[in-house]
Amino acid sequence: MEITPEIIDRHGIKPEEYKKIISLIGKKPNMLELGIFSAMWNEHCSYKSSKKYLKSLPTKNEKVIQGPGENAGVIDIGDNDAIVFKIESHNHPSFIEPYQGAATGVGGILRDVFTMGARPIAILNSIHFGSHEHPKTKNLLNGVVSGIGGYGNCIGVPTVGGEVKFDSSYNENILVNAMAVGLVKKDKIFYSKAKGYNQPVIYVGSKTGRDGIHGASMASAEFDENAESKKPTVQVGDPFTEKLLLEACLELMKDDSIISIQDMGAAGLTSSSIEMASKGNLGIEINLNKIPCREKKMTPYEMMLSESQERMLLIINSEKIESAKKIFVKWGLDFSVIGKTTNTKNLILNFNDEEVAKLPLSALSDDVPIYDRKWEKNKAPLKKKLQIDYKSFKILESLKKILMSPNNAEKSWVWEQYDQTVMGDTIQKSGGDSAVVRIHGKNKGVAITVDSSAHYCLANPIIGGKQIVSECWRNLISVGASPIAITNCLNFGNPEKDKIMGQFVECVDGISQACVYLDFPVVSGNVSFYNETKNKAISPTPTIGGVGLIKNLDTMMTNNIKEIGSFILVIGKTLGHLNQSEFFREVVGIKDGPPPAVNLFNEKNNGLLVQNLISKKLLNSVHDVSSGGILFALTEMCMSGNIGVKIKIPNNKIMPHEYLFGEDQSRYLIEVNEKNKNEVCKTLEKNSIFYEMLGKTQKDSLVLDKEFNIKLNDLVEINSSWFKSYFKEN
Repeated sequence: MEITPEIIDRHGIKPEEYKKIISLIGKKPNMLELGIFSAMWNEHCSYKSSKKYLKSLPTKNEKVIQGPGENAGVIDIGDNDAIVFKIESHNHPSFIEPYQGAATGVGGILRDVFTMGARPIAILNSIHFGSHEHPKTKNLLNGVVSGIGGYGNCIGVPTVGGEVKFDSSYNENILVNAMAVGLVKKDKIFYSKAKGYNQPVIYVGSKTGRDGIHGASMASAEFDENAESKKPTVQVGDPFTEKLLLEACLELMKDDSIISIQDMGAAGLTSSSIEMASKGNLGIEINLNKIPCREKKMTPYEMMLSESQERMLLIINSEKIESAKKIFVKWGLDFSVIGKTTNTKNLILNFNDEEVAKLPLSALSDDVPIYDRKWEKNKAPLKKKLQIDYKSFKILESLKKILMSPNNAEKSWVWEQYDQTVMGDTIQKSGGDSAVVRIHGKNKGVAITVDSSAHYCLANPIIGGKQIVSECWRNLISVGASPIAITNCLNFGNPEKDKIMGQFVECVDGISQACVYLDFPVVSGNVSFYNETKNKAISPTPTIGGVGLIKNLDTMMTNNIKEIGSFILVIGKTLGHLNQSEFFREVVGIKDGPPPAVNLFNEKNNGLLVQNLISKKLLNSVHDVSSGGILFALTEMCMSGNIGVKIKIPNNKIMPHEYLFGEDQSRYLIEVNEKNKNEVCKTLEKNSIFYEMLGKTQKDSLVLDKEFNIKLNDLVEINSSWFKSYFKEN
């Protein structure tokens, strides 16, 4: 077939990139070779617009074993145990086909983890939908939640936490970010770098079909009005086969058979073979007649670009082929020797005894075009002194509006569809500040959380980037964990637009600043660009997944109030910042203005002090203060513990609404019993940590002095009403 400008454009390759391809390989590519370049040079696989800025992120500390560049990041949690984790996007596929898009997002991230030798122990997700009033939202929400639950429940890995958010910026471009966490012994970690010449290259797992062809390229382009036509590029998942693949791989990993292993994820066999060989500075030769196919007459082009799920590529010690094959046959999986490593530094593909492609691997990896795109500095909004008649917004009615709003409503409709306790090691599940999973057979655990705050990032990308890392840090601290590292999924619009690129650059700057200061490095992640439809971009949405260690589960903390007669203190200073707050957005109807400032010194000091108090068992419960402010956070503590509180505003320098609903950062609510109160207060004062006494716990009501008195049962009903009514509507 003649390669025309239209065909080049359909492959997502720009004219100047096509010229570079010809220069690199010394010829015009054939159709198969063009498809391979399309897969490897697209944004999703090459990071050609983001790589320059990702280099600024901190990626190391004393606990990091493996940072970015592998299938997932790895951190040391002591006792020869390591945690493997990563987050990735499956946004475009989930909008086109919500069930399969979300399901295969879960399947793909699980493979990234067990490819490295780890048994998955937890799944989390961050999912963003358009306005709840948009006609597509209900169906998309239903499909995505079903897909996440369907895959995770069937494979037998607990889905322990996440977030669900709604905003009109996602009306035509939802976000589905999936995170997986696995456990491995430090001396049994596997990597993807190929080693040695003439070593057999093995295909294992499911057969290859025509689903998912050009999936990675589709994820690297904007949507238009024909999004439905892209359904063939969405992969189809089979969690039962993935479970077999997981067990077969982990069984093979018990000895020294595997030289390297790579998941066939985005761009399928193309990316996995090229990445393995190029990391090892080798060549690779593949006989496409050996590929197990489930459909007749598949072409080399289809085989190389298919993103059929549940497949792995291995390089195995040649002496161990037969013993390895027995394992995969036992588990009912395909096992085929499809090629070998070479010293040519080329990718060579053969089909029907003919050489159908020959490309230098450097052209597909090292020589990918890297762009230094123009970007526009964000014009940060100024905080205006608004003339608001606060008296017209009753505090209790305002709280009710926030509690029943889509973004703040109780989400049990979502997480009740996920199996959170399979494997028997989930200690804290959805509803707390972080999920906690026990290290099997030991009295230690990992805390895991996932967070985003797109409206802060839209208002000021640098502050928003700092804030979301800081909130992740606070969520881990609040359960008694020592934060170790993060993974990030950076969801943005079209990077070819100066404004969007500026949002990305500044968000990464904010993330980097917070990670450096908090010693909270980025060990893995994903960039998802082109999240826009018909020229309308999503709000900038960096999603942060954090992992921390609880060395002794006896010191683990929860956010539910424990006893009547204890004291509630606020750690950190409340200045009453209401711009971008849930009070302004949901009650007053103001959505502009700057986000709250982030003081990283206070974040670190306050967090480490709270961590110290938890470790000494001086606190009953802890909850970080973030979206919704003090009153919303306190209400959550009361509802989860079914114990009330009577409070009095201790700060008369600002308006009651500012104190109760302001979203100033670096703050925690702590519950302290009578016998520990003096020691806690002395410790705070000794360390110059600002705190205020808010109130005292009582039987079953939330009371604000002289303002309102409401039963907890009524608050629970209000908070849980939105999802119930949403799915009753026609």
